[in-house]
Amino acid sequence: MRQQHIYHLSHIDLDGYGCQYLTQQCFQKIDSFNANYGPEVTARLEEIVKKIEQDKFLHGEETERLILITDLNLTTKEGNWIEKEAIRIGAKLQLLDHHATGANAAERFAWYLLDTSRCATLITYHWLQKHYGFDSENALSTIVQAINAIDIWVSEDELFEYGKVMLGMISGAKEINRILFPSEDREFKLSMIDAAKQLINETDAPIKLDDQLHQIKKRFFIKEKNNTKDNLVAAYVTNLLTADKARLTITYKNAKGILGYNVGSASIIGNACMVENEEYDFYMDVNFRGNFSLRSNNKLDVSKMAAVIGNGGGHPNAAGGKIEGYKDSFVYAEVREFVQNYINEKIHTVIE
Repeated sequence: MRQQHIYHLSHIDLDGYGCQYLTQQCFQKIDSFNANYGPEVTARLEEIVKKIEQDKFLHGEETERLILITDLNLTTKEGNWIEKEAIRIGAKLQLLDHHATGANAAERFAWYLLDTSRCATLITYHWLQKHYGFDSENALSTIVQAINAIDIWVSEDELFEYGKVMLGMISGAKEINRILFPSEDREFKLSMIDAAKQLINETDAPIKLDDQLHQIKKRFFIKEKNNTKDNLVAAYVTNLLTADKARLTITYKNAKGILGYNVGSASIIGNACMVENEEYDFYMDVNFRGNFSLRSNNKLDVSKMAAVIGNGGGHPNAAGGKIEGYKDSFVYAEVREFVQNYINEKIHTVIE
């Protein structure tokens, strides 16, 4: 029997991550991806296809590859495209979903499993049990039931209130930007679902989970010693930015900077990033609307930079502005390319 490699695309809510919480425990070789509805689905499917092509080039044909899509419905056009691509690259397809809007595609494709009576996590759980003998002792059935209760709104279910706390737990987990650091963001959210699993059978479980959410988050970010959550998150994100700075580097004239995307907390993270990376002159964080923050550590007057590139201003070490005609993307490399080209054009215009 050939080894199987799973490429799992799922939604970005509790139900979507619930599916990945299960597959992460079922499969030894798995790459996970997440998307919201709309153009991001196509972007992530394209990313998966490229990843499979790279893996085949590096590791050959000895592995069976499965593209698994959960908690996302596809249009017939999207289904036709990914089916053709899967055939071309020699991968299998399986979609598990519960949204009625996918009915037309479900009728068209044999690999499209649609069941509106259950949430995607429960569908995935039953599918894994049937085809892979997963969780034969049903140790995960209770947490799956809680996700199902809240996702399809079974308010009479005894686990409905627990699921409600979990729903807010995931929707409020914004400490790590999922576009910039998708793997770490997913790991954070799955760790919270796992922590919720440990409390689900206790008395007054919804209240206990709600009370402990702050500590659950802090446990993920603590690496050496305890601190405030803001400081722990800032240190964690700064380490990510530092470790990945080659991918995040941009330039302004002769100055070198690190570009974050929708990171937030520019004063804390930006300043920490400058202290940790003395060879860099500035830190820039741009959000999905094109607003940006700039920080430096006495190496570059970022108020002048802000004035040049975004009609902005501020102070020598802290400034901000807005990029005109900003074009957002679900792919960080495209954000970085757009920002760098924009900076270059503004510099050129000023010089002229």
